[in-house]
Amino acid sequence: MKNHTQGAAQEFEPKHPERFAAARKSTWVSIIINLLLTILQIVAGYFGRSQSLMADGLHSLSDLLSDVLVLYANRQGNRHADANHPYGHARIETAATLILGALLAALGVALLVAAAMRLQHPAQVQVVHPLTFWVALVALAAKEGMFRYMLAVAKRVRSQMLVANAWHARSDAASSLVVVAGIGGNLLGFAFLDLLAAAVVGVMIAHMGGKLAREALAELIDTGLDEEEVAAIRQTLLDTPGVLSLHELRTRKMADHALVDAHVIVGPRISVSEGHYIAETARQRVLRNHHVMDVMVHIDPEDDSKAKPNIHLPSRDRLLERLAQRLGSAAPLQSPVVLHYLDGRVDVEMLVESGMSSDELADLVHKCARITSDDPWLRSIDIRHRAAP
Repeated sequence: MKNHTQGAAQEFEPKHPERFAAARKSTWVSIIINLLLTILQIVAGYFGRSQSLMADGLHSLSDLLSDVLVLYANRQGNRHADANHPYGHARIETAATLILGALLAALGVALLVAAAMRLQHPAQVQVVHPLTFWVALVALAAKEGMFRYMLAVAKRVRSQMLVANAWHARSDAASSLVVVAGIGGNLLGFAFLDLLAAAVVGVMIAHMGGKLAREALAELIDTGLDEEEVAAIRQTLLDTPGVLSLHELRTRKMADHALVDAHVIVGPRISVSEGHYIAETARQRVLRNHHVMDVMVHIDPEDDSKAKPNIHLPSRDRLLERLAQRLGSAAPLQSPVVLHYLDGRVDVEMLVESGMSSDELADLVHKCARITSDDPWLRSIDIRHRAAP
């Protein structure tokens, strides 16, 4: 079992090694600090009779649990795409953020309710020990320092989850500041301020948890990028040589990245290979200039965003069969035939070999003109003569 576990660990290769390593290091730093603060705050708050310091200690405990969750999500979210997850595992980070937010919201509400119930009995409010004030100051300094460190790491590796965790640390620092004020007021003779600070800490925790959960939920239901970023991606696509216009540009968030798909309009009579080249060029330009995971570019010869004018037309086999029947013996369909499905009709290009006589060619042209005059599908037939080599 041990060898199997070691082998699995050795086989794991993160999709983004730098981001994975930075997230793991910063999260371990946060785990160690929150573990020490949890013990210090709860013990000092209990023996020092400070409800707000104990509440802040429970906040640190929630941070410790969330750090463990982040550590797990960071590893799982960095796995490469596989058969069951063709778009990768980035949404694991989003799910972890949703769970973290829900837990924080529940904890905040519980602390608020507990403080409110104690405030209903003023006689039970106690004066705290002066040592709790200094413990609160130490916690404030530690959490503010942790916020600055984690935010710098998150910006360097561009990780949404680490940014969320960093701002979570800032909310911890703000709650510790409230605790310092509450304990200080209690020591100055306003004993109820310690409980009031505990209630405020509960509100702050619940607010931050609700915000994180709401943002993660919005991503899980495929919320798009903001208008400014969508406009920038649109311009990048339009600036691609060969792209005439575009429509149906859609985006959706995927953890720190986004998925993009768009319909671009190109020249209606260019070759398939040139259309593919334009699409791939547009895709690479977006990947290079924007923070997206993947781009799907659909090539259109005309704007079909409001209607699909060609969907009712028959396939190539049926069209060629129909054309051969109407041309009869004059049909040179063994030669290359190019079909253009445009504006609800089909334009045909036929290459005629040089072995055809002038009379045969004239008869073919006459038949083609008669066909396009009354055929509901064929709009034009362009006959091109290839000279002998």
